[in-house]
Amino acid sequence: MNASTTPETHPNGTTKRGDTNMVAALVFIALVVAAIGSLGAPLITSVAEDYDVSLSTAQWTLTITLLTGAVATPLLGRLGAAHRRRKVVLSTLTVVALGSVATVVPAPFVVLLLGRAAQGIGLGLTALMMATARQHLRDRAEGTIAMLSVASTVGIGVGYPIASLLVQVWGVRAAYLLGVVVAVAALITAVVALPADSTAAPAKESVDWWGASLLSVGLVAVLVFTSQSSWWSIRPMVVVSVLLGGAAVLAVWVAVERKVAHPLVDLTALRHPAVAGANLIMFVSGIAMYLLFTLITRFVQTPPEVGYGYGLNEVEAGLVLVPFSALGFVAGRVVPKARRKVSPFGLLIANGVVIALACVLFATVRDMGVAWPIAIMGLLGFGVGGFSAVMPQVILAVTPSEETAAAMSVNQVVRSVGFSIGSAASGVILAAHTVTGSFSPTNSGYSTAAWTACALALLTIVLAAGINASRNNRPPSQ
Repeated sequence: MNASTTPETHPNGTTKRGDTNMVAALVFIALVVAAIGSLGAPLITSVAEDYDVSLSTAQWTLTITLLTGAVATPLLGRLGAAHRRRKVVLSTLTVVALGSVATVVPAPFVVLLLGRAAQGIGLGLTALMMATARQHLRDRAEGTIAMLSVASTVGIGVGYPIASLLVQVWGVRAAYLLGVVVAVAALITAVVALPADSTAAPAKESVDWWGASLLSVGLVAVLVFTSQSSWWSIRPMVVVSVLLGGAAVLAVWVAVERKVAHPLVDLTALRHPAVAGANLIMFVSGIAMYLLFTLITRFVQTPPEVGYGYGLNEVEAGLVLVPFSALGFVAGRVVPKARRKVSPFGLLIANGVVIALACVLFATVRDMGVAWPIAIMGLLGFGVGGFSAVMPQVILAVTPSEETAAAMSVNQVVRSVGFSIGSAASGVILAAHTVTGSFSPTNSGYSTAAWTACALALLTIVLAAGINASRNNRPPSQ
């Protein structure tokens, strides 16, 4: 074979074509786990009817994936070291596939709930996909990691319209069957495309199970009570007490992690100003993003008989999310290219402005035709996609390669907590503006919630601007 026909080989032993295949595989797996994790959203009403449970009980089909995902993410980030990453990914996707089957079989509601819990574990795989990209893709790693971060966020809108259509035509189990198909496809993709595990295993390594237990308890306490907004108005003191207890457990976890030889998360790396600042910004922006996201999806489904809203059915409401995902992926490709001229925190400021603009538009012009909420959802998607694409650049620039999965897993957990609080805040604000005996909040309630999201977006901009200024003023040697 002459030189003109020999595939270009990289130092890691892969070819350009092999890199392209690996990029596609990693992004596909990240999309699948994100779509499966959010699959319960359009099915809650149908689940309540088919399984003869209340809407609040059916809501757990979505909440349980959030909980297991948050708990599994840091653990998988530590387990998925280079010498066993492929094994961990394949094992996790097998659990997701089996859980998907459990959501389809005719069985009591508890089996469906266990299946959804197993599916949620897959949400922890995105950090491992990022670690794989950083280790094997060389020059394409940065762009691939940006797309993986985008996929894990805006992938929420990929399966929503399809699942909504399936549930209307063939029922709830047909919609969950979609999860089985894509989970198996992701497993096959991983078997074929993921590189072999590294043979250079550490001489001695142990998993910090005590730290994992403490983190799990703390996260569950925080996420359960932030994701169930109805509890905030029924028993507010209980909610506050549990949240404080969860925060106390997380504080104990931090103390433990600082003393163990092999911590679940390297807190030294997380204390770096850039990483700590990025996680704080992710937390605040996550609340703003998901608050507006839930407002738009609920507003377009509100019957116009109450004086506002568009009365869209589940399928039509699912289509409203298409611009969110589409423009999110556009931002994932466009925004990182601006990195050559703008600092990462400068890009976070710019995307914070986009999200704030979306909040302002929804607060002021949402009643001027259904095209406006759709356009605002697309604008929000671009801001969220841009935010997600830049965040790994900020964190990984100061993170050792071997800590990639652990560092990004923490960022994803922070994002999940922010999303959960944003969803709960939306429910609490709208409930406070709902007249007794009515199922719909007042139109002013949507305005109040939108301006709240806008204030949080502006806080994000201020935080990013402050960190950016301090970094610019720092001596080059630092």
